[in-house]
Amino acid sequence: MSDNFDLIVIGGGPAGYHAAIRGAQLGLKAVCVEMRETLGGTCLNVGCIPSKALLESSEYFEKANHDLAAHGVVLDSVKLDLARMLKRKDDVVSQTTKGIAGLFKKNKIVHMVGKGSLEGQNRVKVTLADGSEKILEGKHIVLATGSIPVDIPAFPADEERILSSTGALSIPEVPKHLVVIGGGVIGLELGSVWRRLGAKVTVIEAMDRICPFLDGAVSKEFQKILKKQGMEFLLSSKVQSVSKTAPTELKVKVDKAGVVSEIDCDYVLVSVGRKPYSEGLGLEKAGVKLNSRGFVEVDEHFKSSVSGIYAVGDLVPGPMLAHKAMEDAVACVERICGVAGHVDYAMVPWVIYTHPEVAGVGMTEEEAKEKGYAVRVGQFPFMASGRARAAGDIDGFVRILADAKTDRILGAHMIGAKVSEIIAEMVMAIQYCASAEDVARTVHAHPTLSEAVKEAALGVSNQMIHL
Repeated sequence: MSDNFDLIVIGGGPAGYHAAIRGAQLGLKAVCVEMRETLGGTCLNVGCIPSKALLESSEYFEKANHDLAAHGVVLDSVKLDLARMLKRKDDVVSQTTKGIAGLFKKNKIVHMVGKGSLEGQNRVKVTLADGSEKILEGKHIVLATGSIPVDIPAFPADEERILSSTGALSIPEVPKHLVVIGGGVIGLELGSVWRRLGAKVTVIEAMDRICPFLDGAVSKEFQKILKKQGMEFLLSSKVQSVSKTAPTELKVKVDKAGVVSEIDCDYVLVSVGRKPYSEGLGLEKAGVKLNSRGFVEVDEHFKSSVSGIYAVGDLVPGPMLAHKAMEDAVACVERICGVAGHVDYAMVPWVIYTHPEVAGVGMTEEEAKEKGYAVRVGQFPFMASGRARAAGDIDGFVRILADAKTDRILGAHMIGAKVSEIIAEMVMAIQYCASAEDVARTVHAHPTLSEAVKEAALGVSNQMIHL
């Protein structure tokens, strides 16, 4: 195997494997250096895919316990086989990562297992599992090492009782009481999994609402629904300490406006965000500059401060989302090959995979007003949807924001069943500068959940039919 490549990618996650595949498609001789034996990075191995597998399985368990009887499906008893559920999750991960390996083979991409670091402008050192080193030379180097959970030094994750998101995917028993530190996406998703399986779940959030990035109306509704499901919230609260009082018992000390209280639990999930994973990459040695928040500084072509070295995904500013990382990687490699590539971060959708799901794209109402827009809002509840009522999923709504002067859609925000799929229509609409009227005049099949989008668009001009 030659040690000379057109493209060296460090990191085999969503950004890294997309960069390698797109490079190979465009004729580049590519190698991808990844520390794990399996490809897919955090997302496929210990993030997006395993968490969605558990969310899906735990949702079936909850429906069997609480919802099926209303449909005339009566079960005498429902039993949880947690070991089988966790094995299914692992099987899903294995099948998915093997699929990426198959794509590498198809595209003739070299997969090198080891820790990659920069050795200069066009050189990468790979430290292999046995401790030996290999030097690769390449015209273009793409850094795609992703991100890692933010740790709290006062009580670092031991992955036994104090967990990061990784540990929370493999708890060998249903917690009696799980305390989630951080009311963001990851904490609420994993908290939902264990609540459905029987755990008491308490979420502690320093802000005055969960997921502060959400449109205000959606955030309020989201918290109300999760509370109705049994999740407990301590908002405007900060965790002072987590201490072990017995081998299987923890005590969490919480400060709310100067009043300190204590919570007894058996597991704690620390979920306060993620940070770029640049440790050991050799950035300083190579002269690659970072900004004040630890992200690699890049221009609109994803070029770093060093010629021939690029960075994408969670290493650079922008939403820390797998699909954003994928788009970064493709655009970066296309630019390298002289093909037009671009990512508009304002058009990147986000999704929370709880039940109901939450999704959005574009500006929130608060952001639009801060930017000086006069905003018209159309909001349609799933309670008024025939398909939602037939399915028994009536929580939530679709909310569309439009410029009062031009009717151009500024943002769309949804909470409800399957909105992770429905949001794509609004991403396309905003991408092509659609007006609310454009969406309202688009024929939607009946009965479908997506009809709520049409109705919300009609609502921008007060023309809703079913409300």
